[in-house]
Amino acid sequence: MCQLLGMNSRLPASLTLSFTGFSQRGGCTDHHADGWGIGFFESEDETPGKGVRHFVDKQSAATSPIAQMLRTYPIKSHNVVAHVRKATVGAVRLENSHPFVRELWGRYWVFAHNGDLKEFYPKLHGAFKPVGDTDSERAFCWILQELNKSHANVPSVEELSCTLRELAPPIAKHGTFNFLLSNGQALWAHASTKLHYVLRAHPFSNVQLKDEDINVDLAELNGPDDRLAIVVTEPLTTNEHWVAMQTGELKVFVDGAVLTQR
Repeated sequence: MCQLLGMNSRLPASLTLSFTGFSQRGGCTDHHADGWGIGFFESEDETPGKGVRHFVDKQSAATSPIAQMLRTYPIKSHNVVAHVRKATVGAVRLENSHPFVRELWGRYWVFAHNGDLKEFYPKLHGAFKPVGDTDSERAFCWILQELNKSHANVPSVEELSCTLRELAPPIAKHGTFNFLLSNGQALWAHASTKLHYVLRAHPFSNVQLKDEDINVDLAELNGPDDRLAIVVTEPLTTNEHWVAMQTGELKVFVDGAVLTQR
């Protein structure tokens, strides 16, 4: 199985610390060595932007020079989706590396999936066709196709969340469907088996990475107005309160907090 990492932040924030530990799972501390990728929604004047800085590689995250650069280069973003791959469906090729990026309603959408979907071959029209041959990209294309059918233009985050709660179960019937999705406005996380999140806000504390012998005082990296949510398959730190999501649960993160269902 693959592993997922996402971030949603109130102010532009760097994922360097979390990505440092997470990338080691791509062939060093774990066996997810069949490619990796990450997508950052760029910020404009501290407000969420529409542009996406997107990196993918078929090389393992633990050995990739691109991943090494990102472990030391702090890209500031409001929403990030990352993935390390253990190939189950689809060859180890660049086009099969997550996250996948598509355009809908004049916005980029970034999607990554952990799990296997058996016999999932939905009908897809010309606007949403997979480039690679993974079950994950087929699911992403179908979600965007159905969102496009359900809404004439980009709806509110609340409306999108309602539609996604309807679209996820039919896919999840085909197997394991943990995913992260963002359009720059929010981060959506759906749990099928394993997915955890932690909320970080002032006053910030020291954290100890699980995959690296690194201890960091988050108060030195964040100000009193910072607030962020980190979502990951398995907890990245050993001394924080990670919340395990329930099977079939869809969480929505906006401004570094969980969006309450109405």
